[in-house]
Amino acid sequence: MNALTERFDDLAEPLGIGTGVVLVLIGLGTVAGTPWTTNGSLVVSVLQILGVVATIALGAALASLSWSGR
Repeated sequence: MNALTERFDDLAEPLGIGTGVVLVLIGLGTVAGTPWTTNGSLVVSVLQILGVVATIALGAALASLSWSGR
């Protein structure tokens, strides 16, 4: 056995943490790209910002729930 297989009881923990981190990074990359500056509608801009915030929150929650703390 190696350290990786002994560290994780099941595959859900590293996959959940990795997916959560990827979602947070995608959200931060979207914020850095400022896509709401290229459209003329305030409603679309607000929806884009809400989508980015929801993506970051979902990623952080998934990573937090997947981490067992050991």
